[in-house]
Parts: sequence; structure tokens; C-alpha cells
Amino acid sequence: MDEQFVSIGKAAKMLGMSIEGLRKWEREGRLIPVRTVTNHRRYRVADLRALMHEDGQNPALNTRCILYARVPTKKQQEAGHLDRQLGRLTVFAAAQHWTVVAALTDVASGLNEKRRGLHQLLDLARDHQASLVVVESRDRLARFGLGYLETFLHAFGVHVVVMESPVKEDQEELVDDLMAITTSFSARIYGKRGGKKMEATVRQAMATLAQEGVSE
Repeated sequence: MDEQFVSIGKAAKMLGMSIEGLRKWEREGRLIPVRTVTNHRRYRVADLRALMHEDGQNPALNTRCILYARVPTKKQQEAGHLDRQLGRLTVFAAAQHWTVVAALTDVASGLNEKRRGLHQLLDLARDHQASLVVVESRDRLARFGLGYLETFLHAFGVHVVVMESPVKEDQEELVDDLMAITTSFSARIYGKRGGKKMEATVRQAMATLAQEGVSE
């Protein structure tokens, strides 16, 4: 690490607090260090100096975060779901006294790896523009492969904060994702026509199960 970073001991001395206090701030998402290849904490001198110049204000005010909201379809966007989701994230960040450096959105499936908002988020994390990524639920970032995204973010000292963990998943999106996976694999095995036939079959089965659930 270069001279722009210091150890946890030096960081604690600069701020006039204990090492355990810095660890507590990390757990709370207030001041997130980066990690060396040997997993040692290193703190950005610029972040520490900013805190030192807060003149007694809550250090959490200096915590920079990226808000990320996603809905799977244009229909949900037009119904206002995306705006409401982003609004809830904004209120949540404000309640924590976090500084929002970007509010990013996507209208795409959680299986889609070519989301513009997601790529902007990764670019900002790589450039050390934030220490937190705030989402309403974990699947907003990705339906699968979330562990890889978190590993990438952690490498740049960025942590994912989940606003809440809904008990009930978005059933419509789950069905659409299941269809996408089913169609893809069926097309590889049986060809394009076979993939479409399999999708139709699965959709019919899901509709039947849903109908049976209502009738019960």
C-alpha cells in the first residue's frame, strides 16, 4: 500500500479513538477500510482527514454510498415501482446520515450481466468513490453470482448494505428468470423451437399450480 493509506493503529491515533472503536465503525458501515492481500486493514488518509475536519459532527455524515435500484420490466417502471424503490433507498440513506454520491437504476432481469447501472456502480467502486452500496434486497444486484460481485466490491473496500430482506420474493420476476434459464438450456439441447416449446410447457404448469393454489 502507498503513503495514502495507514494501518488501523495509525488511523486510530489520528482520530483520537481506540482500535476497537474503528472496528465498530466498520461493522456499522461508518468507515470502511480496504484490505491488503494479507487481509490487513488499511485506511485512506483522505477519509481520515475529512473526518478530522468535521468539527464535532457525526463521522457517519462522511460515509459515501451508492444507491442501486432495479425492476425487471418496463411495465413495473411505468407503474412507478422503480421510483418508489429509489425513494425508499434515499430515505434510508438519509436516516443513516450517509452521503449519496450516485443513485443508479436498471430496468432489466437480475440475470442480465449487461446492465448499464450495474457497470457504472462497479466503475465507481473501482475508483474508490464510495464505501457502501445500498440496495433494498440482495437480488436487486443479481439473481445469481452475487458472491462474485461482493468479492469484487470488497477488494476496493466497498460493502453491500441491504435495507431489508423481504420474506416474499417478487413472484413474477422469479417466474421470468426461471423461463429464461429453462429456454436457454432447452434451446441448447433441442434447438430454438424446442426451447420455445419447453418454455410454453413450464408456463402452463406454473399457471396450473397458481390456479390450484387459489382454488384451495
